[in-house]
Amino acid sequence: MTATDTPTLDDVPEPAPVDPNAVSITINGRAVTARKGDLIITAAENAGDYIPRFCYHERMSSVGMCRMCLVEVDTGRGPQIMPSCMFPVSPDMKVYTDSPVAKAAQEGVIELLLANHPLDCPVCDKGGECPLQDQSFSHGPGESRYVEEKRHYEKPIPISDLVFLDRERCILCDRCTRFADEVAGDALISFTHRGNLTQVNTFPDEPFASYFSGNTVQICPVGALTASPYRFKARPWDLQEAESTCTTCSVGCRTAVQSTRDELVRYQGVDSDPVNWGWLCDKGRFGFESVGSDDRLATPLVLTATGHQPTSWNSAINSTVQLIKDALAAGGPSSIALLGGARGTNEDAFAFARLAHDVIGTPNVSSQLVDGLPVGVLGLPRATIDQAASAKTIILLAPDLKEELPVLYLRLRDAVEKKRSKILEFTSKGSGLTKYAWKTVYYEPGTQADAVTTALADPAIAVQIASGDVVVVAGRANLAESSAPTIAALNVLLGAIPTASVLPALRRGNVVGATQVGIRPGAGGLDSRGILEAAAHGSIECLILLGSDPLSDVPDADLARRALAGARRIIAIDTFVNDSTALAHVVLPAAGYAEKIGTTTNLEGRTTSLAQKITAHGTSRPDWMIAGEIARQLGTDLGFSSVADVTAAIATHVDGYDGVTTNALAAAPNGVIALAPSIDRVNTPTVDLGDRNAYDFRLVVSRKLYDAGVAVAHAPSLAPLAPGVAVFVNPLDVTRIGSSIGAEVTVSSSTGRIVLTLRADASVQRGSAWVPFNQPTSAAGAVKIGDLIDAGASVTDVRIESI
Repeated sequence: MTATDTPTLDDVPEPAPVDPNAVSITINGRAVTARKGDLIITAAENAGDYIPRFCYHERMSSVGMCRMCLVEVDTGRGPQIMPSCMFPVSPDMKVYTDSPVAKAAQEGVIELLLANHPLDCPVCDKGGECPLQDQSFSHGPGESRYVEEKRHYEKPIPISDLVFLDRERCILCDRCTRFADEVAGDALISFTHRGNLTQVNTFPDEPFASYFSGNTVQICPVGALTASPYRFKARPWDLQEAESTCTTCSVGCRTAVQSTRDELVRYQGVDSDPVNWGWLCDKGRFGFESVGSDDRLATPLVLTATGHQPTSWNSAINSTVQLIKDALAAGGPSSIALLGGARGTNEDAFAFARLAHDVIGTPNVSSQLVDGLPVGVLGLPRATIDQAASAKTIILLAPDLKEELPVLYLRLRDAVEKKRSKILEFTSKGSGLTKYAWKTVYYEPGTQADAVTTALADPAIAVQIASGDVVVVAGRANLAESSAPTIAALNVLLGAIPTASVLPALRRGNVVGATQVGIRPGAGGLDSRGILEAAAHGSIECLILLGSDPLSDVPDADLARRALAGARRIIAIDTFVNDSTALAHVVLPAAGYAEKIGTTTNLEGRTTSLAQKITAHGTSRPDWMIAGEIARQLGTDLGFSSVADVTAAIATHVDGYDGVTTNALAAAPNGVIALAPSIDRVNTPTVDLGDRNAYDFRLVVSRKLYDAGVAVAHAPSLAPLAPGVAVFVNPLDVTRIGSSIGAEVTVSSSTGRIVLTLRADASVQRGSAWVPFNQPTSAAGAVKIGDLIDAGASVTDVRIESI
C-alpha cells in the first residue's frame, strides 16, 4: 500500500486474543501477569520475587501454619497483611513482599520460631541446607530479645526404623503430617497436646511404618526429622551431587545421587512432573547402602576343583569365551541362552543383545524370569503415568502397586483423592489401592477373564467406562499362576474398550528398556520359562545370567534348580554372589548403580539418564564393556569404545529410540518417550484351571516391598524391615484348617510341601491362601514358597493342614 492508498478494514490487524486465565497484578511496583487460581506465593516466585516460607509445599495443600510468607497486599480496600500461601491472585491486586510492614512481620515470625529452637546448627544434619538457618540470615532480625531457657525434650526419639524425631527443633510447620495424610495415605504421624506444648509425634505403640517416611525427612525445613542411614555421615558442603534415575523398580523416579569421599551417602527425590513429583519410596531412597556393601563382587571368579578362585580379567574373559565356543561346538547357537538384563542400563542390555543375537546367533534371550507378562504387552497402545493419573477410569489388573511400584501408587491415589479418576480394581487379594477404588471386583485366581466379562455387563461400570479415557494398568498379580489368566482378562478388556491404553506394571527397574532394545526372544526363540525348561532337559549347553538370580526370583523353585543343574556351562555377570552365581563356572563383577553412566527406560517408555557418582567397586566393569570384550574375543567388534557409542547405536538401530540421543536427553531432564512399535501384540492364551477341590485353597503369591532381594538384604537399614514368610488365610477359614493363628501348618501342593506359620488377614478372600514371595527365613533355604509352584500350571492349589 502506498501513501496515497485509502486503508481498508482488511488492512487493520486483528487484536491479539485475550487469555481468559491471565490475571494482571502488581508485585513490588512491577506489572505481572499471573494465572487464574495462582496463589500469591506462586505468582511472586514465577515473577522472580521469592517469598520466604516453611510450611508451604507446592505438592501439598496450603495451611498457612508458619506465617513466614506474610506479605502486604492491597486488593483495592487498603493494604493488609496476608499469608501469601493462602490467597489466590485477583485482578489489579498490589503485592509488596519487601515493604517495611512485610519485613517486620517476617522478622517477628523468625524471632518467635527461634525462641525455643535450639542453636545446635554445628551438630545438626540439616545445617548448611536448612531453610530456617538461611531465612534467619536473609529475613530475620539479626538478634533475639529472648534470654529465657528454651524448652527441652528427650532427643532424638526413633519414630520408625528409619526416622528419628528431635522435638526441640520442630517448628510445627505441618509438612510431615500433611505428607503422611495427604500424599502417602499413612496418617501415622500427627500433632499431639495443645498450645505451647504442641508437638509432632506418632500414636502410642504405632511407629511411623510408612513406605514413604524418608520423604518427610527431605521436606522437613529444619532438622526435626533425620534419617538413620544418613545421620552424621556428611555435611552438605562436602557432598557432590548428580541427577539420575532410580532403578529400584520400573517407575523411574528422578533422584539426586549424593556422595562424599567416593562413597554414596544419600539419595534425594527430584521433582519430575511426569513421573514422581519429588517423592521416593524408602526402598529406593535408602537402597544406596547395598551399593557400598562389603559383600560386593570385586574381582572375576572362576570355578576350580576347590571352588571359586579370584582371577584376572584377561583370564576370566578367555575362560568365558572358551565356554561359549565349547557350547557352540557341542550344540550350536540355539544351545546357548541368556537370562536377565533388566537391572542394568539400556546400553548394557543392547550390547548383550547384540552379543547374543548377532555374534553368538542365539534367539533364546529373555529379560524376565517367569514372573512377568509376555513381551507382546509392550506392543499394545501405551499410556503414560500422567495419562493414567488423569484418566476418567483406571482399571487395575495388576499386582499391589503399593508393594511393587510404590510411587505409581502415590500418583494413582492422588488421582482418586483429587476426584480426577475412578479406579475399577480386579484382584484376588485386597491391595493398597482397594480402599480408594470406586469398585473392587474380587476373583478366584485363574478366573480373571470371567470376572472382567461379568463386570463389563454391569450398567454402572459401562456408564463409567463410557465417561472418558480408560487406562488399564496390567501386570502379574499372582506368581502362583501363569501369565495366561491375566493376558486373557486383558484381551477381554481391550476387546470391549478398543480405545483403552495400557500401562504395563512390570517390576524390575529396566525391564521395559532391556526388552525394547533387544533382550527378548528372536524368531523361534524361547522365553524365560522355555529357556529354563530346555536347560532342565539338558538342551542348554551354556546359560548366561545377566544380573539375574533364577534360584531366588523364578517362582517355580524346582524348575530353577533343575535348570541350573542341567545347564552344562553357566556364565554369570552380577554385582553380588548369590545362590545362582555360586553355581557359575565364571563370575564377572559388574559395575552397580551410580558406578556407570547410561540410560534407562521406565514402564511408560520414558528414557532418562543415569549418572556415575562414584568409582566402580573393585575391578568391576560396566556390562556393555564386558559384552564388547567377549564379542571381540569371538571375532566380532561391536564398535563400542564408549557408552556414548552404545547410546548412539541404540538411537540408530532400535525402533522407537531414534529421538533418544545424548543431546536430546541433556535438553530434556524429564526424559524422552521411546516405545517399541516393532513388538507384536500378544494373543489370547488357553487357561486350564483343572478340577477344583473344595478342600484345597487356591494359592496367591506376591511380593512385598521389603524382601530378601539384593537391594534390601545388603542394606543394613532395610534388611530388618522384611516381614518374613508365613501363610495368610481369611480369619473365617482358620477353623476350617483345624489349627490356630500362630501355629505351624504344612502347606502342600502337587509339587512340594513346606511348613509355615499360620496367620489371618481379612484382605485374603475365603478359599484362598496368600504367601509373600522371596522373604528371608531363619535358616537359609529352609523355606522356598516356589517349591509349591508349577510354572506350567495356570493356577496352584494347596492343602493346609495342622501339624
